[in-house]
Amino acid sequence: MENGNVEISIHGKWVTVPAVEASGHTLVITGKWLKVAKIRDEDYMETDLQDPESCVKTLKEQRLRRLRADIFTFTQKLPTPFPKFSYPVERESVAAVCTRSFEEWWEKLPQESRKNVRRAQKRGVVTLVKQLDDDLIQDIVDLNSDSPMRQGRPFVHYGKAFDQVKKDQASFPGRSDYVCAYFENQLIGFLKIAYRGEIASVVQILPRASHHDKRPANALVAKAIELCDARGMLYMTYGLFNYGNKSDSTLRQFKVRNGFEEMLVPRYYVPVTALGRLCIRLKLHRGLLGILPERVTKAGVSVRSKWYQLLGLVRSRCSSMVEQPNSIRQTECSKPPAGSST
Repeated sequence: MENGNVEISIHGKWVTVPAVEASGHTLVITGKWLKVAKIRDEDYMETDLQDPESCVKTLKEQRLRRLRADIFTFTQKLPTPFPKFSYPVERESVAAVCTRSFEEWWEKLPQESRKNVRRAQKRGVVTLVKQLDDDLIQDIVDLNSDSPMRQGRPFVHYGKAFDQVKKDQASFPGRSDYVCAYFENQLIGFLKIAYRGEIASVVQILPRASHHDKRPANALVAKAIELCDARGMLYMTYGLFNYGNKSDSTLRQFKVRNGFEEMLVPRYYVPVTALGRLCIRLKLHRGLLGILPERVTKAGVSVRSKWYQLLGLVRSRCSSMVEQPNSIRQTECSKPPAGSST
């Protein structure tokens, strides 16, 4: 960290944000009009925050140096359901699965999910646990460029170069594994998992869209559960179960089909400024997903997806209308039509 700033990844893009050291942690401050301080990589911390008051004190002192934070937020790890501190608290919806026994997890799965894991095996998918190296990074570079769209919107990792992917994947060295799915020696999906005490957390899961028929995502989750069982992990988490008031999505459905359940943990919101106290009182700290009704967020997601589809259609039409040199057009005329036999 230099000059009170640190670089962090937000939705796959690296940005520089204000930061300060407190109680052995780096606190990063994000937001425009409402400044929220949070522990860097908090979702993958190995232990709970032991001295939050020291963090609050440091943030209040930083106001004299023009480094403003209105709210400090932090959470407790699983499986602690009861608040340890007297700060304002809300329940955060975490997607978690018990990993004490692979057999128990397998028996509780819906029949369709078990079929998908078996289908992956029958169609030649092989899962391996690997460490990050240059060969794997190059495979991920290729995997990222499989499709420019993911879940109805542009894929932020599409087209990234080797050095960019290496930077993206450099987190948690020494306490992370890569579960990789291969088909005929080609990487068709990977799941990065970070270990934090007795809890394992999914950092990223990315199946190859063009090999969806082989169900690589289901195979990856099954292998990750097996790995956690072998390492004695109590739970594996995969982000949130519900995002604000949005209680249904394809991602949530995928988690449910693969045995993830909602577990509530305390998340604290400590006001540092008068604006922070007001926003907590008015629930504005929850953001749009936590304020808007679910029907509104669903409509917004639908409109966004259609907009991106329209943009893609317009771009493809524009590119097809670009005039090409005669030599290229003549060369292309000699090629057989798509789908014809040669």
